[in-house]
Amino acid sequence: MALSADSVYEEMVDPSAKGEILSASLDNLLAKVGATLDDVKRVMVTVGPGSFSGLRTGVAFCQGLCFSGKRNLYGVTTLQALACFAGVPDESVAVVIRARNGFWYLRLNNEESFIETADVVARLQASSVKNAVVDAAALTDEALVAVFKDKGIATTLDTDKKLNMWSPLFDTVKPSLIQEANYIQPSYFEKLKV
Repeated sequence: MALSADSVYEEMVDPSAKGEILSASLDNLLAKVGATLDDVKRVMVTVGPGSFSGLRTGVAFCQGLCFSGKRNLYGVTTLQALACFAGVPDESVAVVIRARNGFWYLRLNNEESFIETADVVARLQASSVKNAVVDAAALTDEALVAVFKDKGIATTLDTDKKLNMWSPLFDTVKPSLIQEANYIQPSYFEKLKV
């Protein structure tokens, strides 16, 4: 969770945190920057892929914050948000994060997929991207590392980045998550065999 405005920035990142502390975390962040909830005008939340329970909790909390109409709510995919970490225009960035053994979430050319390693390699080889935001698993997968090296794709690890790097999405995404609440992507999508 992060608060950002002009030169003011404060964030809290706790991977072990549970939904029960969201309200207290927000109160703590607001107190640290000397603001109140009335000062918050825009709220951004990721809608997946990720832990289904975590996504539902985050979206519901943010919808509650925006229910009064005093704040606009922006829903972005996790991969869309991670693409911001590359620091270059979204069209020139691929995002590759592990879904489970042999399967990956891929964002390429503004399209998101849940696909096997061979498909990720093929799509990256056919693309012109020169930047990729990846997780640690992607940097240990031999096939992916080989295509990154072969294509000259610079990789950026998805950790230890400031959350306010997502703020450009406020300018490109329309506020409105009420209709998108059912869009939440659980991290356990199954690949359909045809």
